[in-house]
Parts: sequence; C-alpha cells; structure tokens
Amino acid sequence: MAELFPADFVAAVSRMRLNAGQVQRGGRHAEHGSAQLGAGMEFRDFRSYMPGDDIRRIDWNLYRRSGRLFLRLFEEERDLPLYVLLDCSDSMFFEDPPRADAAKQAAAVLIGAALNQHDRPVLYPFGEALNEGFPAIPHSRALPATLERRASIGPAGPTNLPAVLHRLRSLRLRRGVLAVVSDFFDPAGIQAVVDGMHGMRHKLLLVQLCRESDAKPQLDGELSLVDCETGNDLRVTVTPRTLEVYQQSYADFQDQLLQFATKRRAGYITLNADGEVLEQFMNMFTGGVITTQG
Repeated sequence: MAELFPADFVAAVSRMRLNAGQVQRGGRHAEHGSAQLGAGMEFRDFRSYMPGDDIRRIDWNLYRRSGRLFLRLFEEERDLPLYVLLDCSDSMFFEDPPRADAAKQAAAVLIGAALNQHDRPVLYPFGEALNEGFPAIPHSRALPATLERRASIGPAGPTNLPAVLHRLRSLRLRRGVLAVVSDFFDPAGIQAVVDGMHGMRHKLLLVQLCRESDAKPQLDGELSLVDCETGNDLRVTVTPRTLEVYQQSYADFQDQLLQFATKRRAGYITLNADGEVLEQFMNMFTGGVITTQG
C-alpha cells in the first residue's frame, strides 16, 4: 500500500473529479445532470399539467398570465456508474517494474475521482476472463481502504480482452462510463479488441499503458523471443529492416486504436508506464477535472 499508493498520492487523488456530461435516466443523486426531469435543483422546461401531476410543481405565476396550468420541470442530478476494466493479465506483471503497477495507479485515479463526486465506481480485473467486480466503498474518505484492496490484485492469466468485453457486455450493466486500463496487446490483434468495444453502450475512456521500448525495441542479431504468457518461443534474426517492419506494425496498431477512439468519441489517454502516473494525469486534468466525451 505504502509503495503503490503513498499518502501524497491519495491526497492528490482526493481532489480530482471525473466529468462525463449528461448521464442516463435512473440512479441516485450525485453531481451530474441527467436526462430525467423531476423535482431537482436546476430549471429546464415547462409542460402542460396532466391529472395526477404534483400540484406543488404548478407555476401559478404562469397560470395567472395565461389561464393554463403548466408544471415547472427541473433537471435532476444522478450518479454516474464508472466501470474500470483493469488489465491484470500475466504479461502486465512481467517487466520490472511491472506495467501492472502503473495500471493500478491509473485505475486508482479514476476510482478516486468518481468517489469524490459520489459516483459508484466498480473495478473489474481481467486476464483470460472477467473477474468478479470490486465495488468501491461509496465515500471519498474510504479511498485509502479502497485502494489497499486493489494494490494486492495479482496476475489473472493470459490476455483475452475480446472475450472479456463480450462477457462484460452480457452483464447488461446500467449505462455509464467504461474505462479500459490496458496496454491493449492481445493475441487476437487490435482489430478484435476494437470490434469488442464497438458494441458497448457505455461512454468509453481508453487508458493505454506504454513504454518507449514498445515503439522502439533495442534488439539486434540472432534472438529467441519467448511469449511471457504462453512460453512459446520464436527464433528471429533482427536486422534494421526487421525493426523497420516492426515499427510500422506498431504504428498501425496505434493508429487503429486512435481511429476507433476518434470515431466513437471516446476519451483516449496514453500513459508512460515508466513515468509518474499521477503527474501525467495531473497534466491532463483541467481545474482538477478530467472530462470524457460521448
């Protein structure tokens, strides 16, 4: 807990908020405007009175001017579900320091920002399958205890993000924000991952964990490359031309992910797993608020 989420980290996260604009009908009171009209705080519109309506919402001033009964409609504030898909596949724990540490910190920032405005974040670790969700304790003061549970999450098997997305979609969760925290490397390829996200009804926030070596690996000569999840090895001869082909493939991978985010109007954040995660997030927050699109 002390290493991954020190006191200054928790304090900074406690001042952040997540803004996703208007949310769907339903839920409880929180700091978001929803499409549902009722007895809230912010005036939105009028509609004609109908038998059975609450007479306390009749605008009597308008009645005196028009001779007709109208109700004042207000925009209610509702909570926003935040579902955080946290990549805990075996490969995320392979490097030193493991990419999983940065991913957990990124998830913590999102969870803390949601708790600060009384939303309901749920963390779903995944590897080969979607693991059981961890609902956060619904109070910002409970953030340290909430993070402590997340710090201990370990490897969850090989990567199978398309299957995980399919499983999450089948749960028919209330519409909210789905944040996917991952390197997005999958044996099925980036197209299968993108296809899996296409059918999501939630607003999407993609948080990609990268390292400089992803784009520019320092490799040369005769090598045996071993898959850290399956143990399969591949003997290759790395030449300047080989590196050129790899770098183009990686650029195409990045382009596909970015194009999907752009077309879907999803939030897209790239984090350097070797850098300070909190500092990188702070540079993206405006006035302590990070905004998703959709």
